[in-house]
Amino acid sequence: MPFHSNPLDLAFHALSDPTRRAVISRLAEGEMPVSVLAEPFDMALPSFAQHLKVLEDCGLIASEKRGRSRWCRLERARFEEAANWMEAERRCWAERLDRLEAYLDNTKENDDAKAV
Repeated sequence: MPFHSNPLDLAFHALSDPTRRAVISRLAEGEMPVSVLAEPFDMALPSFAQHLKVLEDCGLIASEKRGRSRWCRLERARFEEAANWMEAERRCWAERLDRLEAYLDNTKENDDAKAV
């Protein structure tokens, strides 16, 4: 895995994998044991556990031992951090596009005035 400098980088790296996104979707239904979480995936449990480790290392999920089972749950704080970053980027691009639109409108008005 390439070096990632902050938790948000790690979160986006973790979410870049379709298996890990599917795990997140399943956990959105509620916490569950790893054995149940792994059922729909066609891979050995050690391979599946590697995906869980990536998700846990970046803070998207947490797990705990309960009896003989390991249970996983979503950690909403990391998702909120990612959502906040995306919203800030969306606002920035919306402002840039608004300025471009105003500039183009102004340019068109000036061209129309010169044509008269």
